[in-house]
Amino acid sequence: MKIYKQLILGIFTLFFALACNKGIDPISSVAPGVDESAPVVKITYPADGTEVSDMDTAVNIKFDVTDDIEIKTVAVKIDGVEIASFDSFKDYRHAILEYLYTQLKTNGDHVLSITATDLEGKSTTTISNFQKKAYVPVLASETLYMNFDGNYVDRISYAYATIVGMPGFSGSGLKGSNAYRGATDAYLTFPITNLVSTEFSGAFWYKVNASPDRSGILNISPVGEDRTKGFRLFREGSASAQRIKLNVGTGSAETWNDGQEIVAPGTEWVHIAFTISQTSCIIYINGQVAAEAALAGPIDWTGCSVLGIESGAPNFTYWNHKSDLSDMDELRLFNKALTQEEIAALIENDKPYTPKYDGEVLYMPFDGNYKELVSKTDASVVGTPGFDALGKKGQAYAGAADSYLTFPTAGITGSSYSAVFWYKVNASPTAAGILNTSLTGEDRTKGFRLFREGDANLQRIKLNIGIGTAGTGETWNDGQQIDATVTDWVHIAFTVSSSHCIIYINGVVAADVASAGGMDWTGCDAISIGSGAPNFTYWGTCLI
Repeated sequence: MKIYKQLILGIFTLFFALACNKGIDPISSVAPGVDESAPVVKITYPADGTEVSDMDTAVNIKFDVTDDIEIKTVAVKIDGVEIASFDSFKDYRHAILEYLYTQLKTNGDHVLSITATDLEGKSTTTISNFQKKAYVPVLASETLYMNFDGNYVDRISYAYATIVGMPGFSGSGLKGSNAYRGATDAYLTFPITNLVSTEFSGAFWYKVNASPDRSGILNISPVGEDRTKGFRLFREGSASAQRIKLNVGTGSAETWNDGQEIVAPGTEWVHIAFTISQTSCIIYINGQVAAEAALAGPIDWTGCSVLGIESGAPNFTYWNHKSDLSDMDELRLFNKALTQEEIAALIENDKPYTPKYDGEVLYMPFDGNYKELVSKTDASVVGTPGFDALGKKGQAYAGAADSYLTFPTAGITGSSYSAVFWYKVNASPTAAGILNTSLTGEDRTKGFRLFREGDANLQRIKLNIGIGTAGTGETWNDGQQIDATVTDWVHIAFTVSSSHCIIYINGVVAADVASAGGMDWTGCDAISIGSGAPNFTYWGTCLI
């Protein structure tokens, strides 16, 4: 029996030996050849020019090394200090390697260098310059910034807020990967050291959840029902509208700012800001003044030690101003009362304007400033123009005697051209320029001149375009009259093609005139807004 088992084993051993050789060429030794080349090193991450978040202390370095014969060693350095080395490789001719470096604590520029050496001592060093980019405050007065991208940290001090309850994240933010999402009995607190002064402002993006029907949003308040110190920003309302309100303590008194309603529930991000100067407190919604209230004196911080975020807690929970279930993003605090222009800069920083229409090259909303949002540059101001708080949307440009704006034409010209705007005519003076780009002197063969003429009751919107030297060199469009006694906004547009120029009023063709050519911009280096000045002041068209 024992002999039989050994025989069977021998047969199977023979079978496997035959099977292993069937269909496979036997392995044979090959001479490695001459080592002709130094190793090749390719850095995959961080590649040259990479920006690493200032919140990251760890960076996963990834790289490939190849050699024609055999890699001997690989050394990894950051800023000249060796952080890792390798001398054993699965594939000695092509090594795909990575190393998690967890000590990248310093913001600023860094140099990653990787040196590979082969058996004969030939080496190659590849360098990648990368940056751990620190957050740069949008305004010099900024004292706290929390973007809620998966954490509750202040990007200026790198301090973490204290978490109460179980707040969460929305899964998407206004500009980053996340935003704060409130939860029942949940909020954040943060010490106010280095955050406050005799002036104060806060700004954030907000997507309101109207349930519960009231809550705290931000507060720095003393213990108990004492509203003579600190401030309380909160909301109250219904399922369809929530009013943003502010209470400020000035020591012996309190001031109420009843703010303004926003639509609830919020499906779009709304920008909320409030400013507290030594004489007034203002609430802004989407950059516009919602309400302003006078203060009896500067804000008093006595007894205030902690900022509450997304709740009235810890000290303003009375009247049911408890946790807010809304979304918040891009929270910033400031140690001064921001101007409306500074608030507009915050909005532009967080949500920069992108052209909405094909061919759009210039957009000026006149919301407290004269900034052109496509190029993000300011127009030049002549005289003392102003703003009308009741614009068609937000604020509006308000003309004044001997006042206008100019803006360079570089990058915004073309033989075909269009302009559109909302207009509320003031018939005094009875003739004025509206928009123009024109040569000096009475030369109308270049550029364009949009203007109005009439009387106290009717004003005619007219257009003259310069077409160079073809024909008469200019084309006239006598447009149409608008009622100067009505205070409604009127939509004005004009278009210039190679064969026609058209004026539209409230979207309807007012006048269509054939032209011998498109617009000629030669020598026209600036557009004037709100006047015929500086070059189209003849015929009394210098003022809007």
